[in-house]
Amino acid sequence: MIKVGILGATGAVGRQMLECIEERNIDAEVHLFASERSAGKTLKYKGNDIVIKTVTKENLAGLDYVLGAVSNALSKEYRPLIKEAGAVYIDNSSAFRLEDDVPLVVPEINGEDALKHNGIIANPNCSTIITMMALAPIAKISPIKTIQASTYQAVSGAGVGGLRELNEQVSAIVKNEPVSHSVFPAQIAFNCIAEIGSYLDNGYTTEEMKMQNEGRKILHLPDLKVTCTCVRVPVYRSHSISASFVTEEHVSVEQAEAAIAAFEGDVLVKDHVPQPLETSNQDLVYVGRVRRDLTDDNGLALWCCGDQIRKGAASNAVSIMEYLQKH
Repeated sequence: MIKVGILGATGAVGRQMLECIEERNIDAEVHLFASERSAGKTLKYKGNDIVIKTVTKENLAGLDYVLGAVSNALSKEYRPLIKEAGAVYIDNSSAFRLEDDVPLVVPEINGEDALKHNGIIANPNCSTIITMMALAPIAKISPIKTIQASTYQAVSGAGVGGLRELNEQVSAIVKNEPVSHSVFPAQIAFNCIAEIGSYLDNGYTTEEMKMQNEGRKILHLPDLKVTCTCVRVPVYRSHSISASFVTEEHVSVEQAEAAIAAFEGDVLVKDHVPQPLETSNQDLVYVGRVRRDLTDDNGLALWCCGDQIRKGAASNAVSIMEYLQKH
């Protein structure tokens, strides 16, 4: 039996991590951590009440793995304590993703990178995971040179506050009452907002640059160039991505579809267009509308959807832990 800690256990991703461990029937003794205001409360795991604790050196002692679902600041604060405890830290924040000695892992794509860890492994950005899951099987046929992507990201990507704000705005509109916003930079109900993350000097946002910076590391393509626009849409759960990309060698639509269909974790959808509703609350990435990019002879385009709380965060972290155990 392994001993597993979950940081941020009361949040959406932390709760999903706990659920994934139970679903997969992992032989684990689970320890839950959250802020002081949650300490002493309980969450159910396999029918038992697990008491939530705060992060201390003593409470971390003896753990084999720690799954992190906390902010960058807290992740940086807790990392030394986890290292001292001798546990492997699988971190969902973006704090360490681009550090040279920290593997950035999607097990189906580059699981072997996890074996080179020095006590910490980073979980990639949610929309990056979903996009790379769709593109990785094609990149195995021929390296990808460029990607142009637009992400359509669900409000739950901003946490429970995002869900609450969408519900409150819809209710206000139905009642013909004033609409207010605080989580998003504008009204999200019946709207789209092409603004996720903070702006950088190049005009892109931090969220948009993750697709390039993290994609390079996951696919082992250091020269990959990506133009990305991230859009918040009034969808509860699951992100969708439109991607056009150019490969070094010509890859046919038939080759691309066969590779996607054979890739673990992907579902090739031919009879309809993949939709966020059907990919919610499960771990598979649905890929469809594979077609030629009309602007480049070596270009292809596709559309994909995946649950950003599960495959884009919680279940990917749990899968990393399982990969380490198996290898």
